[in-house]
Parts: sequence; structure tokens; C-alpha cells
Amino acid sequence: MLEFLATEAPDVDFVPVTPWYGRHFLLWFLFYSAGTAVFSLVSIVFWIWMAVHCIRNEPDRQFWLWIMVLFPPSSLAYFIARWLPGNEIRLPNGVRRAFRGNELQRLEMATLQIGNPHQFIQYGDALREVGRNDQAHAAYLKALERDPDSVQALWGAASVDLECRRFLEAKERLRQVLAIDPQYKFGDVSLAFGRALIETQDYDGALDHMQKHIQRWRQPEALYLLACLEAQMGRYDASRVTLQQLLMDVNSCPTPIARRYGVWKSKAQKMLKKLPA
Repeated sequence: MLEFLATEAPDVDFVPVTPWYGRHFLLWFLFYSAGTAVFSLVSIVFWIWMAVHCIRNEPDRQFWLWIMVLFPPSSLAYFIARWLPGNEIRLPNGVRRAFRGNELQRLEMATLQIGNPHQFIQYGDALREVGRNDQAHAAYLKALERDPDSVQALWGAASVDLECRRFLEAKERLRQVLAIDPQYKFGDVSLAFGRALIETQDYDGALDHMQKHIQRWRQPEALYLLACLEAQMGRYDASRVTLQQLLMDVNSCPTPIARRYGVWKSKAQKMLKKLPA
């Protein structure tokens, strides 16, 4: 029997099975190494970007720099806590909705259980924050049914109207807010009213309003809108003076604020070049 087994011809079709982890080990190792190198490079570039921004713009730069040096991943915390708010970047609606889902349910229950204007305004603000404009508008209208003179509800409804390009409705609600409290939102309502006048082609009314507006609030956007109105009405010299005032105001601001207004500075410089001599 042993002699028979010894003389038995080997199976020519037999192929040794190689373990799965040994077949492409080198290929996976290269992918892993390349991915690690790319991730490390991106992390270093991101850290340098945040550190440079901190040095140039952050009043508490020493505090943040020490944290980022001792614990480099904290640069992500700086990005979320300081860079995003300073650049007015908004997260996508879906992301904000995911984070505020429980809060929306709580605020909706408050409107059903209590139902005061304050609850509807809070609910409307939260809905508008996640991009659910139709529901937000309905919440503001519910608040106005209970308190027609609520400047918060009027401003919320007008803000939705502006986002949805319903400028006639927005103009009337903004007019009501200004009649009740001209200082509300420190010029934001007045500026929005000026934009609504322009969008509804009430150029004479818009020019008069913006001229009064910049005497109280000299926002770069307000100066730019006034310059555009003056140029549209053929007042090129007045438009040029307004644009030069805008540039002077921005250039005299602290660096972080000047960076925030950079878009209006750029628009003013381009418009100055296009104005007729």
C-alpha cells in the first residue's frame, strides 16, 4: 500500500491556495502609504493656513497658537470657532437640519402647547436657519396674527420674502418695521428696505432713502448701492465721490474688518474704472 502511494502520479491540476492577505499585500501597502502621505500633507497645509490666519487676524493669537502647537488637531477647532464665523460661511441646509432636528421638534411642540408670538418667532427663526422658508414664513404669520406690531415677526417674514424674491411684500413689511423702530437691527432693516425699493424699481425713493441711510449707517454695501443708483440716474460725479468714500472707509478699518468688506472694495474699484469721465 505504501509503495502504491509512493508511485501515484501527482495531480497536475492542483494549485496551491495563497492566503488572501498575501496576494496583494504590496499593492495595499502602497495605497495605504500614499493615502497617509496625502493626509499628512493636507493636515500640515491646513495647520499652516489656520496659524497664518490666527497671526494676522486673531486678537487672542497667543492663546490659539499655543493650543495649535501643543495639540495640532486643535486647528480644526479654530477653523470652526473663529474662521467660519469671521467669514460668514454657512453650513449646508442638510447639515444644519441634522444638527437642529431635536430643537425643531421642541420648538414646534412649544407653539402647539403655548402658542404665544414668541414661540412662533423662535420656531420661524430655526426653520429659516435650515432653509425651510415656507414653513418659517407660516410661523411668522402665525405670530403676526397674535401681535400685528411684532417687529421680530415682521422682520422674519420680510427676510423670507427677500430670500424668495417677493420684494413687494418685503418692502411693505420692512416699512412697518421702520415705522415702529427705525433703529431695529442697527441698520440692517433700513438697508434691506433700500434693496427692496431698488428691486421694485422705485429708484427715486431708493435714492432718497439711501442718502439718509448712509448718514446714520455707513456700511460699504449701502455706499455701493447708493453709487449704483447715482450712476444709473446719470450722476456720475456723485457716484465717483461715493465710491471713493467707500474705499476710504474700508481702507481705514482694522485688517480683519477690512477683509470682511473686501468684496465691496473690489466692486467699488471695478465700478470706478467703468464710470464715464
